[in-house]
Amino acid sequence: MKMKIMEPVLLIVEDDDVIRKTLSEVFLKKGFKVLSADKGKDAIEFVKAHKVDITLLDLKLPDMNGLAVLKDMHEVDDSIMAIVVTAYPEVKTAISAIKAGAYDYINKPFELEELKLLVDKALETKRLKSEVEILRYQKGDGCVFLQTVGISPEFKAVTELVKTVAKTPKTSVLIQGETGTGKELIANAIHCLSDRKDRPFIKLNCSAIPDNLLEAEMFGYEKGAFTDAKQGKKGLFELADGGTIFLDEIGDMDIRLQPKLLQVLENQTFRRVGGIRDIKVDVRVVAATNKLLPAMVKQERFRDDLYYRLKVMVVHIPPLRERKNDIMPLVEYFIQFNNKNFGKGIKRASPECRDMLLKYSWPGNVRELKNIIERAAILAHSDEILPEHLPLELVEEIAAFVPAMNKTNPAAATLDEIEKAHIMNVINSVKGNISQASRILGIARQHLRKKLKRYSS
Repeated sequence: MKMKIMEPVLLIVEDDDVIRKTLSEVFLKKGFKVLSADKGKDAIEFVKAHKVDITLLDLKLPDMNGLAVLKDMHEVDDSIMAIVVTAYPEVKTAISAIKAGAYDYINKPFELEELKLLVDKALETKRLKSEVEILRYQKGDGCVFLQTVGISPEFKAVTELVKTVAKTPKTSVLIQGETGTGKELIANAIHCLSDRKDRPFIKLNCSAIPDNLLEAEMFGYEKGAFTDAKQGKKGLFELADGGTIFLDEIGDMDIRLQPKLLQVLENQTFRRVGGIRDIKVDVRVVAATNKLLPAMVKQERFRDDLYYRLKVMVVHIPPLRERKNDIMPLVEYFIQFNNKNFGKGIKRASPECRDMLLKYSWPGNVRELKNIIERAAILAHSDEILPEHLPLELVEEIAAFVPAMNKTNPAAATLDEIEKAHIMNVINSVKGNISQASRILGIARQHLRKKLKRYSS
C-alpha cells in the first residue's frame, strides 16, 4: 500500500514578517500544517517538538547561520526535506547548501508558483522514501516484501495493476519484461499483497535446472521412482500449498513437461514422479519470461493452451530506458541501501554523474543500475558519487553518442569546440573504443577519459 503523509508539516524559518506570513497563508491553503519561526533556535525547538516534513529555511537569520540551523535540524531528524532560501544567488552558496544536506535551494526574489512546485517535488520525494521498505520478513516463511520504487506513469501503471491482480486468489499471472527489469520483485509483491501472504512463496528458475530433473523438482517423486530415489520427496508445488509458486524463465521449460503444468493450472492436481495418486494443492502460479512466447507458440516450442492459460493476467514491465523518470529515485534508493550495507554516508550522485546516468541506455535495466551504484558506493570516499566511480563501458557509450559540434558555421567555433568535435569524430569512428581512440589522438587514455567526462557534463 502506498503510504500517505496525511497532513504534511511545513516549517517556515524566515525573519521577514511579511514573507513569513504570506508563505504561511499560501501553504495553509495547499493543505499543509504550517509552523513558522523567525529565529534559528526557535526552528530547532520546533523540530524537537514536532514531526516536520519540509522546511523553507532562510540562510540569513538574526541569531544563526541557516546552514548551522540545517545541521542541527538533521541531527534531530535527518528525514526533513530542506529548501534553502537565499538572497545571494552565488554558486558557492548553493553548493554549500546542498552539501549540508538541503534538498534544493531557491533565490530571492522568487515566484510563488516556482516555490510551490519545488515544495511539491520535495513532498513527492519524501513520500517515495516513506514507501521504500527493505526486505521485510513475515513469519519466517520466506515472504520478503520489497516496496517497489518508481514515479514514472509507466511504472505507476504497473504497480496499480499489481495491486488489482493481488486481490484475485487463484488467477495465474504472466510477467513479461527484459532481463533485469525486476520480474521477481513484481511476483513477490503480488504474493505479499494477497491473502496468501502468510503462506509460502516458492521460487523456481526453469532455466537453472536440467530438463530431466525439473519434473522431480516441481512435483516431487515417490520412493523407488528411479535408482537414487531411496525415499520419497515432496516437490515445490506441494511445498507451496496455500501460497504462490513463481516460475521464472518459463519459456525455457521443456515442451514435454508443459502438459503436466497445464494440468496443475486447470485442476490444481498432479502426480509425483513414479506416483499413482493425484495430489490436490491450492497454489497460485506466477510465471515470468523475457522471451516472446507467441513466437515460440508459432514455432511449436511452447504449447498454445499453456500460453493462453498463463496469460489470464499479463503484467508487462517496461525497460528502464523507457521510464527515465525512475532512474534517479532508484539511484537514491540504492545509495541509501548501500550506505547501510557498507557504513557509508553518501548523499547523492554529483550533477555530472546524474547527467551520465540519465543518458545511458541501461541494457541490463534495474539490475545493472543496482550493481553500478553498489560499485560506485564502494569506490566513493566522499558524500558524492562522481563520474570516475562509474564503469568504463557506461562512459564509453555516453562518449560515443555525444553529438559533435554544429558545423553550420565552423569559422565561429572556439578552439574547445573544434577539439571536442575532432575527439568525438574519432570516438565515433572506432565505435567508442577508448584505447584505440587515445592511440589515434596521441594522448593518454586517462587524459582522454577526463575530457569525455567534461564533455558529458
